[in-house]
Amino acid sequence: MKQYAAVSAFLLVTLFTSVSGFAQAGDPAARAAQMKQKLITELKMTDVQADSVVAINASYRPQMREIFQDQTLSEDDKKAKMKAITDQADKRIQPVLGDPLFKQYQEWRARNMQQMRAGKAGNS
Repeated sequence: MKQYAAVSAFLLVTLFTSVSGFAQAGDPAARAAQMKQKLITELKMTDVQADSVVAINASYRPQMREIFQDQTLSEDDKKAKMKAITDQADKRIQPVLGDPLFKQYQEWRARNMQQMRAGKAGNS
């Protein structure tokens, strides 16, 4: 269970930093552009919507990274704090997308996290 919590926390950070592993790790602009393109292509967001989602997620990235790297927190604490940050981001994203597209975005994000979990499990 603790391993699942650790993987979940890691996946949240990974999702917000890069939906796909193809962008260069040291290039935030490339990651943001790649995320924006995926949102436009896969969810049919407008440029403005995709830019907003990417910017909102990026604004929470430092907090998420700090939580993930905090060795004093238990895995359950990390998971709870990551969820709280995700909820904060979602409260800002929902008005930008509207209810139907926001629901699609949440489902899309969950699918991507499941795919990353499956990929991580396969690499163990």
